[in-house]
Amino acid sequence: MEKTIAGSPRDDCVSLRHSRPTERRDAVAPREPACLAVIRGDGIGPEIVGEALGVLDAVAEKFGHKFIYKEAPMGGNAIDRFGVPLPEESLKTCLASDGVLLGAVGGPKWDAQPPENRPEKGLLKLRNGLSVYANLRPAKMFPVLSAACPLRKDIAERGIDFIVVRELVGGVYFGEHRTETRDGERTATDVMSYSEHEIRRIAHVAFRTAEGRRKKVTSVDKANVLTTSRLWREIVEDVAKDYPDVELNHMYVDNASMQIVKEPGQFDVIVTENMFGDILSDEASQITGSIGLIPSASLGEPGRPGLYEPIHGSAPDIAGQDKANPIGTILAAAFLLRYSLGMETEAQAIEKAVSVVLDEGWRTGDIMEEGKQLVGCREMGRLIRERV
Repeated sequence: MEKTIAGSPRDDCVSLRHSRPTERRDAVAPREPACLAVIRGDGIGPEIVGEALGVLDAVAEKFGHKFIYKEAPMGGNAIDRFGVPLPEESLKTCLASDGVLLGAVGGPKWDAQPPENRPEKGLLKLRNGLSVYANLRPAKMFPVLSAACPLRKDIAERGIDFIVVRELVGGVYFGEHRTETRDGERTATDVMSYSEHEIRRIAHVAFRTAEGRRKKVTSVDKANVLTTSRLWREIVEDVAKDYPDVELNHMYVDNASMQIVKEPGQFDVIVTENMFGDILSDEASQITGSIGLIPSASLGEPGRPGLYEPIHGSAPDIAGQDKANPIGTILAAAFLLRYSLGMETEAQAIEKAVSVVLDEGWRTGDIMEEGKQLVGCREMGRLIRERV
């Protein structure tokens, strides 16, 4: 497998990108080399990304593809090497790619950095630069892991399978942030704002996603308090008119957080703004058994590469110890094949391989249970590669 190390972007990359964020192409995938930007990140990032790339190599060998990997440093490691969390060359590499695979960034080592130069700022800059506005985070529990679900047994046995569609580049995370002194004391202000087009485009993603699932959208807001939420609700209801076969209901965010742990089976597609989506999708991931199992796809406008990553953090406390769970990153690679390269059959091959390995009883430490076989990050990656 050809692997191109960090440098300027390739000018001869063949673009295989989709025209719409949630379309799937059923045609035979092109055989031209696909250029993939690789951000290994910090903490356990290099370990889990390495296993995901190994699985992609297995897919390439089985299905006759060729993937070109281009390194794009980002995060704390980029601060150490270049002084900034996202060097311009890394952003250029990502923009020239057909898809971006990311591990995780950040850690206490860089806590003393100025707010504008922390590793997480690199991630926000990358999302903005790629114009990825729709974050898809599934909450799907593998049946064999129902014992790892922290919810009551009867709830877990009914199954968990929904997806959070989170608006990614608006809201309070991207609003104005300021600290000032008023009447002798410091005051901090964070501005949450949304425009109509930002709400409308993420709503379309949610409804299109629901069309391919169980045809139900739950829009989560705080319209009883927030002006932005009242606009959100109005626009979502307007978009719903374009999808008469999809049921729409609204839920306040505090109630939604309760319902996710009370009766998760009621949800199909949840659509919500940036901060609410951040919180709710992390909550949803935990009820599936482990945050280490969940992939994420961040998608945007036609012609832009998608960003694919696990939803967990860099876990510096276990970095380098072969304890990390690579499944979330491996499934993120499957998302990359599906959404950016149109390789649906190949994506399903990865997902089936993960299911087979779990059915056979192999477990990393975060999902370990009595009677199962404990393995490390590298061995879990090897087992999945063999079953692709």
